[in-house]
Amino acid sequence: MNWFLAKLVFRIVCGQGNHTPQFDEQLRLIYADDELHAFHKARLLGEGDCIKDQGEMAVHIKWKFIDVTELHPLAQVADGAEITSLIKEEANADLYIRSIQRAATQLLQQGLNQFTGINRITIGT
Repeated sequence: MNWFLAKLVFRIVCGQGNHTPQFDEQLRLIYADDELHAFHKARLLGEGDCIKDQGEMAVHIKWKFIDVTELHPLAQVADGAEITSLIKEEANADLYIRSIQRAATQLLQQGLNQFTGINRITIGT
């Protein structure tokens, strides 16, 4: 048995669908004998997850499974192993870096709150 990383794509339809098309791209870990079995297992997961029909909310939301678009064998699952990478081009590097640092600070804050009950920390700019 081997580990695979699969990308599943869903379309999100709110109400009657009179909005800009929205898609959810999910990366899922799949444990299977080979790529063919991993692909089919990922499809079954996607088809099962499209039952995320949230009709009890004020706005009716449907998830439609589109398909599996990527499948990557993971040679070794280990602490710190790279799973995926995305290179982005940004018009303003400083603004992008500040947004990343802000998100990291918020993530750190959430983790600290779980252990200490501290409401806010300040990290140097």
